[in-house]
Amino acid sequence: QVKLVESGGGLVQAGGSLRLSCTASGIGFSAYTMRWHRQAPGKQREFIASISRGGSPNYGDSVKGRFTISRDNAKNTVYLQMDSLKPEDTAVYYCNANFLSSRNEYWGQGTQVTVSS
Repeated sequence: QVKLVESGGGLVQAGGSLRLSCTASGIGFSAYTMRWHRQAPGKQREFIASISRGGSPNYGDSVKGRFTISRDNAKNTVYLQMDSLKPEDTAVYYCNANFLSSRNEYWGQGTQVTVSS
């Protein structure tokens, strides 16, 4: 059983903030790179942020300076703090866990984020 469960999505006004959480079970969480992706209607899935097992973060260009990824290995949880939200951030946000290759890659079912103008 591998399960990733996202939470924290919702409706927020432009300029506001939201914090997403993803809790994993069934994997050796501390060994996995964790990522956030998003997908808006009619668009391809977009990479947002990743964090290595050692805590080193990387961000997609569209969110640099606005979003912060972090992890708490004791809680098997990865977070995405989203600040200065824009309407174009509206999407379903998905949590991803990866170990070395797609053979060991898992996805959550997503959480909706809607940013009003």
